[in-house]
Amino acid sequence: MRLISEADVAAQLDPASAVAALRAAFAQLGRGQAQVLARHRATATREGAALAISAMGAILDVDGELPAVLGTKVYSARNGRYNFLVSLFSADTGAALATLEANEFTRLRTAAATAVAADSLALPEAKTLAVFGAGIQARAHAEALSRVRRFERVLVCARSGAEAFAAELAAALGLPVAAVDAPTAAAGADVIVTATRSAVPLFDGGLVRPGAFVAAVGSSTKTARELDDTLLARAALVAVEWHEAARQEAGDIVLAAPGVISPDRLVELGELIVRPRVRAPQDIVVYKSVGIGLEDVALARLVAHRLGVC
Repeated sequence: MRLISEADVAAQLDPASAVAALRAAFAQLGRGQAQVLARHRATATREGAALAISAMGAILDVDGELPAVLGTKVYSARNGRYNFLVSLFSADTGAALATLEANEFTRLRTAAATAVAADSLALPEAKTLAVFGAGIQARAHAEALSRVRRFERVLVCARSGAEAFAAELAAALGLPVAAVDAPTAAAGADVIVTATRSAVPLFDGGLVRPGAFVAAVGSSTKTARELDDTLLARAALVAVEWHEAARQEAGDIVLAAPGVISPDRLVELGELIVRPRVRAPQDIVVYKSVGIGLEDVALARLVAHRLGVC
């Protein structure tokens, strides 16, 4: 068994390959060829520090040159600071193949999954991106979404640091980026991503323009939400990574009033990749992400294969 360092991961994993690997993994899930292990958590307090240990995972089938694998992601949290590991096992022998340091995965995989969703569900002619938040995931999402759509401008809304973040994004993306308030961002964008720690909705969903694609990625707890019932009721489609995770962890969905999201509008991303639905140009589409082990195992397998481990 090999230990694969963070440096090895960074050297082998690029954004385009990450998006391709996740698209293939979600397609497997949509065809019933992959299985997902739900996230489990245990928490404690020790000497004043808040502690948590969490685990999640997946089983993936063969994909071209990539072998079938079983994998788990486990991570610690101490006062909100995280460390991640992914372990891979051979589906052919059951033997342990590798353990990978996975902090880089977590930065990249969430944005790559959103890019898969946006590439499938956002209008091709989308020109304006709005980003709520100014942290690591906000930047990763701005960069990832800019690879799947040709934006002409970016709007940034953040509780603090918006001006500095806008300047950083402008330099990184080579696009005009403006720091604006929440109503302006919500009303002015074709694609919206919310990557915040907010526990309450960030804007009035009635402001969102027809045809918009909205990705909510900031929370994976059932007590926090970034989108309101108004937006969810307007959405023609609400895409999730996996129904089970959404029911347990997606506060945007769990906290919605009864009847706001009809069952026929709540669909897994993998199903939409395998069996695309026709969307009208005026349809609003929401993608709610909480992060599932399928994403981490798919990227771990790709890195391990490139290093000759599997």
